[in-house]
Amino acid sequence: ASSPDEEWPEAEKAEKLARGAALKWASGVFYRPEKLEGLGHYRSRETQRNSSIQSRLKSTVQSYLEGVSAGLEQLRSAAQEVQSVCQDLGAARWALLDSTDHFQGLQQMRTLVEEHVQLASVVQVLPQIFSVHEVFSHTLQLLHGQRLLEAHAELMMMEHLRDDILSQLHLRGLSSAQTTVLSYFSGLQQLNETLAKQLWDIVGSSLRLVREDPVLFVTAVRIIEREEKIDDTWLLEATFLPPGRPKGWRQKFYHVLQDTITGGHFHAAHMDTEGPGLARHLAALQKDIVSELRVVKDLMVQCVPAHYNILSVCTTTYHQALTSHLQEILREDLDKQGLFLLLEWALRVYHSPEMMGHPDLLPEVDVSALGPLMSPELVDQTERRYVVKVKASVLEWMQRTLEVEFKEWFREEEPETDHQGFFQSALPVIVMQMLNENIQVASLITDSLQQKVYNMALEELEAFLGRLREALVQCGKDHQQDRTVPKYYVSYLLAMLNNNLALSNSVSSLHPDTACREVPASLRAALDRMQKKACQLLLEELLLDLQPLCLQLPSRKWLSGSQLVSSMCEVIDKYAKDFSRVRKPVFTLLLMESELLVASQYLRALMQKKMVCKSEEERGQLCERLLQDATQLRELFCSLGLDRSQQSLDALFALRELICLKDPALLSLEVLGFITKYPDVSDEHISTLLDLRGDVSKEVRHVVLEMMAQHPQVLPEGYRPIFSTILVPVPELPFCLRKGKCA
Repeated sequence: ASSPDEEWPEAEKAEKLARGAALKWASGVFYRPEKLEGLGHYRSRETQRNSSIQSRLKSTVQSYLEGVSAGLEQLRSAAQEVQSVCQDLGAARWALLDSTDHFQGLQQMRTLVEEHVQLASVVQVLPQIFSVHEVFSHTLQLLHGQRLLEAHAELMMMEHLRDDILSQLHLRGLSSAQTTVLSYFSGLQQLNETLAKQLWDIVGSSLRLVREDPVLFVTAVRIIEREEKIDDTWLLEATFLPPGRPKGWRQKFYHVLQDTITGGHFHAAHMDTEGPGLARHLAALQKDIVSELRVVKDLMVQCVPAHYNILSVCTTTYHQALTSHLQEILREDLDKQGLFLLLEWALRVYHSPEMMGHPDLLPEVDVSALGPLMSPELVDQTERRYVVKVKASVLEWMQRTLEVEFKEWFREEEPETDHQGFFQSALPVIVMQMLNENIQVASLITDSLQQKVYNMALEELEAFLGRLREALVQCGKDHQQDRTVPKYYVSYLLAMLNNNLALSNSVSSLHPDTACREVPASLRAALDRMQKKACQLLLEELLLDLQPLCLQLPSRKWLSGSQLVSSMCEVIDKYAKDFSRVRKPVFTLLLMESELLVASQYLRALMQKKMVCKSEEERGQLCERLLQDATQLRELFCSLGLDRSQQSLDALFALRELICLKDPALLSLEVLGFITKYPDVSDEHISTLLDLRGDVSKEVRHVVLEMMAQHPQVLPEGYRPIFSTILVPVPELPFCLRKGKCA
């Protein structure tokens, strides 16, 4: 047999732990001799505590043992009861086996009872079945008399009878008999169709009926709701579904109402899409939709159940129908007025207080959640179509304006003047007013349309300036062939310069954003080209009058003191008086260009190798004449308002210094200063001027030209070239043969 320690190792381990803990406690308490005096006290206290613990342990074990004893007693009693039940069940089983023959007799009785119940049910409904056709006739009369609720009650009764019979047949698998029943109740189909037709006629006239006779409309809604409940009942059973179910009359109600709304307003097949016709159509739509939604909100909502959401349904129907209707209209080839009307109506009028934002409709009617009437893509496409139409109109209008302007240039009277006496025409006002009106009209729709029209306006203005410039060129060609045509050629050129300046000053006002009015570079370039062409034609006209005088330079007669430059001054003064009829920025430009033209023509005449000084005396006369002419011309332009710093006549004074230099050996220094001041002067120009002196040797010429080669010049920024426009005649090469005919 095993020892208790081997059977209970946990007890041995616990005892060892307890002894170890006790020794540890005792060593801690009695580590000093004087503490041993309390040993008796500690012994008695521990003895009492051990007694208490043993008492509690005994009590706990006793309670546990009592519980185990009670449990064993209950198990013994339950086992006895289970054995008794098993005996009773065995006896019942043998009793049932003995009664099998009796149960077979009861089964026959059950079958007879079921047949009796069925026959009793058939006997009860026989009067109703026999009266079906009579009820059909009576129901049809009720329908013709619009006694809809009574007719529907009888119809429901007949349908219930038919459906009950069909359901019973379905449960018994008698499908062949169902055909007979359906044939017997075939009149129900006609009654359903007649009732449905009347209901949908009522729903189709609902907007009128809720104002005139709401009872009829409410009756129709009640019948529809009855049918919806019957549909729901059959659908919940899910075992048998009678023919014609579910009817879905509530959904049909919505379809009929939507078709009525759509068909009553939104057919554009025969609609006049021209401006006035389209405007009338849109105005009628606006009036009718607001009026009908007001009826729905105030009257129809009270006639239908709340879950119909009838106001929301009608609002959505109008919105969707309008979306499709506008798309249908946009498929037509609308003019610009029609496109504008549609954009304005869809983007402005539709949401305004005059329509969907009408005080009588708010806050119940809210189309903000239905999306835009026209999608952003469709709006952009329509805006582009509108811009194309406006562009064609603007182009046509500008072309007519240009034709009128071109004819005016050939009138027998001067152009009109403003209050300051400057020449002008109505062209800038007409063009800018037309463009600005189109931009302002576009601003009534969207910012994007305004920007599109603005961009188009600038493009068309740029193209117009190109055509206007071509017209000026053609007018100049006509004038070259006959200088008497046009009679007031110069005056109209000046008027065009003023017009161009007016356009340049006012084009920035077209920009929709007042804070950003920068003119595009291409348009600015077109305005500059227009101005340069008009100035060029004016200077060509001045040149034609100056050329006969310049051809007389230089000559011995001129040296001796002719009035040649005085005549040139008269011509210049005459043109300057004409130029004064143009506004100051351009007037100053014309004076500067005229002065440059005069200076270059004078220099060109000197370099045509018409004269060579034969003596020092002639060089002195030439210097004196150059001084007098340059001074006279300078004073003239100063008197006209051109500052000396803006003039190019200083080149004549510098050239005179080259001619007046007495010692040819110093020419290289003088020429170096000359080419430094006028870097566009060439070797040919200097060589021609040295020829004009008549006393320059080949060696000096070589030194001068060598010096120029060693000091190449670069044109500084802002330098106005004068010599680069002057061509020097090519010297004739020596030839061995005479100029006569060849032998």
